[in-house]
Amino acid sequence: MADMFEHAPHVWTAGRLRSALAEVADDAPIHIGVADEPGRFEGYEEFMLVGAEPVELVGDDGAAAPQVQFTLFADAKAGRYHLHLD
Repeated sequence: MADMFEHAPHVWTAGRLRSALAEVADDAPIHIGVADEPGRFEGYEEFMLVGAEPVELVGDDGAAAPQVQFTLFADAKAGRYHLHLD
């Protein structure tokens, strides 16, 4: 059996993000580094912020009240890519 570990990242709040961006120029692009595995950023993938909006999440059974969470959307950096035809 594989070794297991508990991964509990410190999730940022809107206030912490606002504070971090306080001195950033309005026209500065936002880069997002996505961990290659839980907690490990050495070989991270780089994405760009392309949108942000509240997203409504409904439980599997649909009985629970929907939960709304503010979500940042990221896409690959601008550039030339191979087209994947699946």
